[in-house]
Amino acid sequence: MISYRATLDVPEHTLAFVCRVLAAHRTRVDRRPWQRAATVYVQAVMVLRWFRNGTDVAALARDARVSMATAYRYLHEGIDVIAARAPDLHDVLAHGIESGWEHVSLDGTLIASSRCRERSDTGHDVWYSGKHRRHGGNVQVLTDPTGYPVWVSDVEPGSVHDITAAHRHGVLGALYAAAAGGMPTLADKGYTGAGIGVHTPVKGHHLDADTRCRNTILSALRAPAERANALLKTRWKALQRINLCPWKIGAIIAAALVLLHLQAPAR
Repeated sequence: MISYRATLDVPEHTLAFVCRVLAAHRTRVDRRPWQRAATVYVQAVMVLRWFRNGTDVAALARDARVSMATAYRYLHEGIDVIAARAPDLHDVLAHGIESGWEHVSLDGTLIASSRCRERSDTGHDVWYSGKHRRHGGNVQVLTDPTGYPVWVSDVEPGSVHDITAAHRHGVLGALYAAAAGGMPTLADKGYTGAGIGVHTPVKGHHLDADTRCRNTILSALRAPAERANALLKTRWKALQRINLCPWKIGAIIAAALVLLHLQAPAR
């Protein structure tokens, strides 16, 4: 085995933020923080390496000179501490209305996962998405008019449809209120029937000219939102495939959103 020098493509102020929130967490929950196996800095680097490169936990443990159990514990702790700083949906929508956003866009994305063995009462694999033909978790992503992600929901199993996931997490009710305040929501056909203020294309093959024109305009306005999921998954490669418990996906993508906003805040 050989060793070499490496550089982590993460701004220093992001590392400083993670160190700060981890230190505050240790002060709050540890009775003997000086007995930790690794410093706050080492733990922060471990967490950021995992998010940025999807580094194997065994490699993180070896480089930090801690056990595998400690590495997993530090990783889970770091994810939860960062995710706790994720923006609230109602705060995001209020900010959008105050800032004069023309609209927001809602879209679902599948975060692939390798550990999915949960069965429904009918025997179906609840984490398998028939739409994407792979296992993973369904997460709802809200974007501003430029397509920048501003909020993410908690996770639902991959077999859950987008509109059902939005209902379960109270997204649609918040969007109704935002629409009443002058900021509608644009979504794809998977949200058909979502309700007042959520605009979706009309389904069908034999549509009149006005309806086709409306669908084209909606698609053009929604186009920037397609980059949101790609932005999260390319910047934080851990999101391309999660090897932890799939129920952890919600906290993971919330933490990834916090880290993304540290590097490029929403307008």
